Amino acid sequence: MNCIIIDDEKMARVILKTLCNEFKSINILKEFSNAIDAMKYLIENSVDLIFLDIHMPGFSGLDFIKTLKDPPKIIFTTADPKFAIEAFEYDFIVDYLLKPIELPRFTKAIERAKQKQLVSTNTDQKTTAKKNDIENDFYINIDRRLIKIDLPTIYLIEAKGDYIKIKTETKDYTVHSTLKKIEEKLPDSLFLKIHRSYIINIKKIIDIEDNSVLIKKDVIPVSRSKRPELMKRLDLL
Repeated sequence: MNCIIIDDEKMARVILKTLCNEFKSINILKEFSNAIDAMKYLIENSVDLIFLDIHMPGFSGLDFIKTLKDPPKIIFTTADPKFAIEAFEYDFIVDYLLKPIELPRFTKAIERAKQKQLVSTNTDQKTTAKKNDIENDFYINIDRRLIKIDLPTIYLIEAKGDYIKIKTETKDYTVHSTLKKIEEKLPDSLFLKIHRSYIINIKKIIDIEDNSVLIKKDVIPVSRSKRPELMKRLDLL
C-alpha cells in the first residue's frame, strides 16, 4: 500500500516510519508536517492509506478529511482520545491509534487497512463486471418478443428503409427501427457508423481497401467523411 504521513511533530513522523518499516506491504511515499502541503500533493498523486494526526496548527486532521473528494483509507494517530466517535462516522477511517503507538496495536491497524483495501477492490471489480454485463446486453423487439443479443457478436447493422438488418455471428435479425436510434444504444468502443446506411463492429474488420471494408463476406462502403474517423479508431486496436 502506498502511504503518506501527516503530523506536525517530527518525532511522531520518525516513529511512524519506523513502525511502517516492519511491513513489506507498506510503502511510505511522502511525509508532511501540515495538512495544506498534503492536500497539494494529493491533487496530483493518489495514495492507498494516510496516517493522520488530528491536532495540527492552522488545519486539523478532521478539517483535512472533510476536503477529500475521493478519500483513501485513513488511520488517525493522535494523543487525544475524545475525537474517536466522530472519526468513525466516516467509512474510510480504518483505525484510531493513541500515542504512544506500540507495534502490536499498530499491526492490528495495518491488518484492518489491508482487509478494507481487499473489500474495496473486490467491490470495484464486481461493479465493473456488472457494468460490463449491462453494456453487453442488447434487446430487440420482434413480433412482441424481446430477444437478447450479445453485442460483441454483432458485426454489421444495415439500414433498409423503415427497417434495419442486424447481422450477428449466428443469426440475422430484421427490426422496425432506424439506424440513428440503434446507434445511440451502441458502445463507441465497438461500433462506428461508416456510411449513412451502415454501422460496423470495428473489431470484426478483416481488410480495408480504398473506400470499403471487408467484414465476414460483406464489402461495406465507407463514406469520405467517415474515413478519417475510421482510421483514427483503428489506431486504438
